[in-house]
Amino acid sequence: MRGVMLNKPGDVQVVDRPDPVIVEPTDAIIKIAATCVCGSDLWPYRGDDPADHIPMGHEYVGTVTAIGDAVKNVAVGDFVVGSFFASDNTCEICQTGYQSRCVHAHIMGEIGTQAEYARIPLADGTLVATPGQPDPVLIPSLLAASDVLGTGWFAAVAAEAGPGKTVVVVGDGAVGLLGVLAAKQLGAERIIAVSRHPDRQKLALEFGATDIVEERGDDGVAKIKELTGGLGAHSVIEAVGTQESMMQAIRSTRPGGHVGYVGVSHDVDLPGLELFFSGIHLHGGPAPVRRFLPELIDLIWNRTIDPGKVFDLTLPLEEAAEGYKAMDERRATKVLLTV
Repeated sequence: MRGVMLNKPGDVQVVDRPDPVIVEPTDAIIKIAATCVCGSDLWPYRGDDPADHIPMGHEYVGTVTAIGDAVKNVAVGDFVVGSFFASDNTCEICQTGYQSRCVHAHIMGEIGTQAEYARIPLADGTLVATPGQPDPVLIPSLLAASDVLGTGWFAAVAAEAGPGKTVVVVGDGAVGLLGVLAAKQLGAERIIAVSRHPDRQKLALEFGATDIVEERGDDGVAKIKELTGGLGAHSVIEAVGTQESMMQAIRSTRPGGHVGYVGVSHDVDLPGLELFFSGIHLHGGPAPVRRFLPELIDLIWNRTIDPGKVFDLTLPLEEAAEGYKAMDERRATKVLLTV
């Protein structure tokens, strides 16, 4: 089969890789219908994370082509959506809703789903079948549920976005934009999106943002305080993972408020004394997407939400290198790869 390989920073190739096979009785094999490039894929692409001939991709939707003897919840022929973490969905951690920290978790990025086929470990706990074969127009949105929608949704839940709340979203990538959508669906009264890019601002407004703040860092904090009567927001989503974005999120939150952080942390250090006196709640980490998949699939299937709008460039798998380049250069928010 063909699959994406990151040979070294900046060097993406589509190469021949071995076809996946059932290894464990809990495995499934899927023929991937669509995959995509994630903002977190740019960390190794840019050299911020190690990159030495690694398979790429952790977002996927497709059709089950084979199952192990122990798989009961999905069948050959099912169209499925899965999380970027494989989980058994039965351990004590999973049962509390934190499947991304399952005691038997597998990171799908180590398997690499930017490919024609993929082996899905712990298929019963990882994959959720759609009600039938989806209309092709729904595939981008179902693919978004595999990571960026589920991650944005978790961020909004962790930040306790809801009726009567003012929500700030720091980060205007796909996760941040879908955090706006999630906050709107959860009933937030006011949603302030932090963005400097007109195309992303437009989509944020379409997803439910009521205000746009272009300033970053301390200037952004001052503007948010101005918009919230000097108090700060009830709920803040941090969807970047840098020192500046985390501190802007924390400083934009009112005492007693909540920060939902889902940006993959890179060199973030929290000043203890400032955190102590902030009086805020911090909750986040790798999103337990599997917790939300049934609800998100239902919302997409019934056309209540259209998160697939975050894909603003579609390319065939063979042109993955251009997709990485476009996202790195901010010519695209999120790239969908057709298979």
